[in-house]
Amino acid sequence: GYEDLPTAVNITWSSINFKTILQWQPKPSGYLYTVEIHGQTSDVKRKCIQTSETECDVTDALRNVKETYTAHILSVEPAKMDNFEEPPFEVSEKFTPYSQTVIGKPEIKEYSQKGSKLNVMFKDPLTPYIFPNGSFMSIQDIFQHDLEYKLYYWKDQSSGKKDVTTKSRNFEVSVDSGKNYCFYVQGIIPSRRENRNGQESRVLCTSGGRNILDEYGTEVFIILAVIAVAVITLAIVLPVVLCKRKKAKKARAVREKELLNGI
Repeated sequence: GYEDLPTAVNITWSSINFKTILQWQPKPSGYLYTVEIHGQTSDVKRKCIQTSETECDVTDALRNVKETYTAHILSVEPAKMDNFEEPPFEVSEKFTPYSQTVIGKPEIKEYSQKGSKLNVMFKDPLTPYIFPNGSFMSIQDIFQHDLEYKLYYWKDQSSGKKDVTTKSRNFEVSVDSGKNYCFYVQGIIPSRRENRNGQESRVLCTSGGRNILDEYGTEVFIILAVIAVAVITLAIVLPVVLCKRKKAKKARAVREKELLNGI
């Protein structure tokens, strides 16, 4: 009967930019799983019905992102799906997308350093949710004024880091003219107690005054120098070798001719 079926353990929520995956263990053998999403005010939604997997994308069941949900992982036998007996299940911890989803990496679109001004423009991460016109909502569309961004920047090859905060999508900061700077952008939700800081964008660096050693390092410079010496050496040695071979061939032809004449 149902009472003999194992129930799910290690149930976890994984959510980035409101794309939410529910995961659990163990792999089923002789039975299947069905996921039920229970909200505080919304109707129960069933997802991943009779699945042999141990994860389920529940994003579209969490559209009211400020509501708190729990997941019931049911252990079921296909032959008994029409049975009125309630299958065994395990309940997840509570999950509120608005306060628990992780803010993903911003995408840096443009950057420039002109004189003593560093300009950085970036784009919000998108969510799986869409507007009526079919375009995807960004995290800014959902969080509104709760979301801000921080730019961390420092002189190239230096450890002294500065930061500045904005609620717009671009930064303009004063820097030392003639010096190169590296930077990254990170989303932040100050009102949160946990998961306040989002994922960091990739680190980029300006390169207005960099030389080849700064850009690529001494190792690459040494390799290029070795290749250059090899090419120059080959250019000198190859004609000499070819010339000697040509002379030797000519001398051999003369000797052969003399031998033939002697005969």
